[in-house]
Amino acid sequence: MTDDWRPTATIATLRDRARLLAEVRAFFAERGVLEVETPVLGHGGSTDLHLASLSARATTPAGRERLWLQTSPEFAMKRLLAAGAGPIFQLARCFRDGEVGRRHNLEFTMLEWYRPGFTLDALIEETAALVHRVLGRAPGGEAAPPRRRRYRALFREALAVDPFTAPLAELRRLAEEKGGLAMHDAPRDDCLDLLMSLVIEPGLGREGVEVVVDYPASQAALARRHRDPEDGEWVASRFELYLEGLELANGYDELTDAAEQAARFDEDNTARRAAGLPEVDIDRRLVAALEHGMPEGSGVALGIDRLIQLALGKASVAEVMAFATPRC
Repeated sequence: MTDDWRPTATIATLRDRARLLAEVRAFFAERGVLEVETPVLGHGGSTDLHLASLSARATTPAGRERLWLQTSPEFAMKRLLAAGAGPIFQLARCFRDGEVGRRHNLEFTMLEWYRPGFTLDALIEETAALVHRVLGRAPGGEAAPPRRRRYRALFREALAVDPFTAPLAELRRLAEEKGGLAMHDAPRDDCLDLLMSLVIEPGLGREGVEVVVDYPASQAALARRHRDPEDGEWVASRFELYLEGLELANGYDELTDAAEQAARFDEDNTARRAAGLPEVDIDRRLVAALEHGMPEGSGVALGIDRLIQLALGKASVAEVMAFATPRC
């Protein structure tokens, strides 16, 4: 008889997890942020080239339809923002195909929250405060403020290359050298992503929380863009937060322009076709919500399983989940 019926986390760990989730809810309750729940299934999925969405066929009032398991609760939460919900957060079940490993699971919990009227700087400070709260450190006490690092400067320091201006051939050569993979026809962002994950990320957040800002404009996803103060290059208005070499959170100055959002969805699907990837249905209700008017502000998604893993000193996310993907 096998033991694969058993949970991947101990019962003691699950009690600790529940305690930490209560801390998260208390954090937002103290700040007047409303907890919401949105559907796991949606008529649109993520068109992001770097995410693999799962879908299911279901019988609805409209007949037999294809519905998408959400990679993030973002689209539905933004519809709530457009409806006047104000600041909101959610602990959401999310799904991403093929993502199983020490830091990933096919099904996982995302903590996502949105702050109408918040600047990206204000959201960075709040995200760091939440991380310190869950880790048991008091913001303003023993926990130092997050150190900010510019994406461009990190590449210059670690690889002696400017990620914005370096020839693609040079980035491909570096990516092949560092990754041991054939990258001779890889697009620019794939080379940058590989170099970031293999060379730069492991060293981030080793002496406290670090935040990376000013990503390439091509990596803006659902964020606004602004001009790099160095040379006027367009960059993404987003940040990623790291601790102990682990990416915990990804935040945006949220895009509110409906036409631009629709164009980005179409561009993504065009790129997916070119890469031989399946197209993903566009969330037309999100576009309609943006047309109605979503308040300006910032939002962030944080991998709560990873944060709990760090807080409890575990080696993998499976150790803080009741049943990780192999045992679901």
